Amino acid sequence: MPINVLMPALSPTMEKGTLAKWLKKEGDAIKSGDVLAEIETDKATMEVEAIDEGILAKILVAEGTADVPVNDLIAIIATDGEDPAGVQASGGGGAAEAPKAESAKTDAAANATPGGGTMAYARVNEAPDGAQPRDAKPEGGNTGGNTGGATSESGRVFASPLARRIAKQEGVDLGAVTGSGPRGRVIERDVRAALAAGTGKPAEAAPKAVDTPKAAAAPAAPAPAKAAAPVGLTVDQVRGFYPKGTFEEVPLDGMRKTIAKRLTEAMQVAPHFYLTVDCELDALMALREQLNSSAGKTKDGKPLFKLSVNDFVIKAMGLALMRVPAANAVWAEDRILRFDNAEVGVAVAIDGGLFTPVIRRADQKTLSSISNEMKDFAARARAKKLKPEEYQGGVTSVSNLGMFGIKHFTAVINPPQSSILAVGAGEKRIVVRDGAPAVAQVMTATLSCDHRVLDGALGAELISAFKALIENPMGMLV
Repeated sequence: MPINVLMPALSPTMEKGTLAKWLKKEGDAIKSGDVLAEIETDKATMEVEAIDEGILAKILVAEGTADVPVNDLIAIIATDGEDPAGVQASGGGGAAEAPKAESAKTDAAANATPGGGTMAYARVNEAPDGAQPRDAKPEGGNTGGNTGGATSESGRVFASPLARRIAKQEGVDLGAVTGSGPRGRVIERDVRAALAAGTGKPAEAAPKAVDTPKAAAAPAAPAPAKAAAPVGLTVDQVRGFYPKGTFEEVPLDGMRKTIAKRLTEAMQVAPHFYLTVDCELDALMALREQLNSSAGKTKDGKPLFKLSVNDFVIKAMGLALMRVPAANAVWAEDRILRFDNAEVGVAVAIDGGLFTPVIRRADQKTLSSISNEMKDFAARARAKKLKPEEYQGGVTSVSNLGMFGIKHFTAVINPPQSSILAVGAGEKRIVVRDGAPAVAQVMTATLSCDHRVLDGALGAELISAFKALIENPMGMLV
């Protein structure tokens, strides 16, 4: 049976991608692990790997083709014994979905075809759970009487790890959920659809009826009015404001579309409030100079690290979250998630947009480790080579525009994070010490907070803890 290679979903926000480059040509033998192609998304350029053997029979999407919808067929692989010249797309569909790294074995078992075969698919670095063919339907095999997702002869429901995790958290019976993945496999969107429809959960016992005096029926409460969708100007309306020939039209790429969409939603959904402090940097600058001068050397004589002010800011933010644990949390619609370690994103500007790679366990890492990790992240971000797991998640972020001479600004929270710290330039200012004016190097920092997670007092505790660490930086070394 031929293997369909589909345009994979490489991030939760991806709807279309660009097929940047084919690394194999028609007629090439394919082995498991071979890189088939490079895909450009709204965030990165990533490689698609094969996990089965065969011959690359047909390439259906040419190099450089943009806006290829997720799950569109891009190539066909002929398996052993098939004539590559005569193969057609498989009705069951290969899959672009890649199993999560930590659950690859589980996902491989879940991908087993009910009839006994195994569904082949292209593997992509950390593709999300929902990347499934839109028109895939259950087929073949014994359903075991299950009207929901496909099952094995033993009655086991085939579902992806993410679908199983959500079902377990929400108390959803996977056997009652209709799967829309390949061969009837239950995937994330199926579980969420069942939750939205109120199906898949055991029915709650109805309250026992009691005798009450009869009363006139109360009028039904009017349904709440649905909020009107915001209305924006169309492209033709915008063009109409300006004389023809006075502007150039620059089409939006995937990254700019995603930034516009997500941050617009963030401002509409997350109630922002802002807290600003001035931090004196004299002690920090002295410690930074001392640490940099004492750095060891590599074989070629280069220092092992070179700390920046931003490295101290990242470390201080991580430690501040641990000192104010209630602020080390994110909003999850019907609950708040609190974390054991600090994960701090750092905005990195690139041509046409930005990445926010996340420093994991920032509270535990040394300043030199943070510095070297950020240098690596920044270089790969500019080359669009970051993996999704390197820029997704996080509790807070740091956006530093000090190198541009910006003194003060406010930043937009990047969901699902609950805060973001906007850092301005350090500059000499007049301050009052012991009742007398003095000159100090001062940096202004503004914390944007999601009021659903952080109240005013909690946000104030967090930024006060940050200020204390910046002004007493030796505390970061203990």
